[in-house]
Amino acid sequence: MGILSRASYVVRSKLNSILNRAEDPSESLDYSYEQMRDELQDVKQGIADLTTQKKRLEIQKRRLEENVEKHNEQAREAVQQDRDDLARKALEKKKSKMTQIEDLETQIAELQNTQDQLVDKKDELQGRIEEFRTKKETMKARYEAAEASTRVSEAMSGVGDEMGDVARSIERAEERTEEMEARSQAMDELQDTGAFDDALSDEDEIDRELSSGRTDREVDAELETLRAEMGKGSADDGGDVDADAADAATESDDLVDEEVEAELEELQQEDDADASN
Repeated sequence: MGILSRASYVVRSKLNSILNRAEDPSESLDYSYEQMRDELQDVKQGIADLTTQKKRLEIQKRRLEENVEKHNEQAREAVQQDRDDLARKALEKKKSKMTQIEDLETQIAELQNTQDQLVDKKDELQGRIEEFRTKKETMKARYEAAEASTRVSEAMSGVGDEMGDVARSIERAEERTEEMEARSQAMDELQDTGAFDDALSDEDEIDRELSSGRTDREVDAELETLRAEMGKGSADDGGDVDADAADAATESDDLVDEEVEAELEELQQEDDADASN
């Protein structure tokens, strides 16, 4: 097989495959049905044309028959007038008309025979068309049912073209989401570690920690200065002062309790004296 032959074979194979995928059996059946109906219409039109031609011949035959009868009358009248010459002419015309009538009868018979054959073929074709229409509708129903079942099965299994596109879209969305989540976490981690220095500052992580230490020492020094000015002492002495204040508060609470007990005892004694009187 030559190169051109192989190329032609490949092209025909590809085209055939594309046509098979694009072909809709329902459309093909409908098209075939319409073609058959067109053929039936052509047969009916042919029968109508043939019948019209036959009718024309029959009309022509009737006119010739009328002429034959007229020539008969002419011949009789000519004989009565002793005009044999006229009678002969009338009979000659009659003979010519009779010959034409015979030819017309032959043509009419042939047309009638053809018409009968066409009518039989028309009836047969019409029967086939009706039979094909029944099969066509049955095949279309079966195909549509099979197509619907296939779509449902593909949707359930996820192997259809559309479901495959949906699955790929979901997969790509998940990949993009995971990528963005990982990127966000990486950015947060790098920010916490100080890997991303301020673009407007020359400080690095060590400079920032040293600066933070200096700030803490300055705050502590200022706090000690304020305590000294207010007579609070240092933060270390504050613990003893707070302990003494707590002891004093406890002694004050004990005194309040003793006073309350004494007052209650006096009230009880007064109630007892009133009861004895």
